[in-house]
Amino acid sequence: MRSPAVADDDAAAESEFHAFFEQQYAPLSRLAYLLTGDADNADDLAADALLALWHRWDRVRAADHPVAYARGVVTNMAHSRIRSAVRERRRISLFWSPRDEKTDDPDIPAVVDVQEALGRLPFRKRACVVLRHAFDLSEKDTARALGVSVGTVKSQTSKGMAELQRLLGPQTAVARVHASSVEAGGGT
Repeated sequence: MRSPAVADDDAAAESEFHAFFEQQYAPLSRLAYLLTGDADNADDLAADALLALWHRWDRVRAADHPVAYARGVVTNMAHSRIRSAVRERRRISLFWSPRDEKTDDPDIPAVVDVQEALGRLPFRKRACVVLRHAFDLSEKDTARALGVSVGTVKSQTSKGMAELQRLLGPQTAVARVHASSVEAGGGT
């Protein structure tokens, strides 16, 4: 039988997690959406991340920055799902390899939307750009969420934004990334 003090601590932890869940589910789902480009997958990813956080709640609640910890979990889970999807596509394409149909002059649209452009970035660059510009995190908070150095955040964000500017146009890249965050569910 558990002591009353343990029961009280369990109830407090459950209450804290419930409040954390209520406050962070929507922002974590937006983060997952911007990282994966799939709204349905984003909700599942946020829920899976919060379930993982609940299983480690003692560690999360003791962390200096529980929200950064949660963003890191979402980012890592998104990265894992993307890698799994890529591996699965490779397996399928090897098995069902279609005939080579190459066009000499592909039809490239004049304007590439933000989601498409973000999808073209390698994962770490995409994560840095999304956290820095769509979520307005500092370089330090972005580094903490991704488990990398501030220098890595600076270089990956710079390179990612340069690529987005090439794809979207120099005057609009930052504004469009931020606007896509707002359209994806309310922004910052």
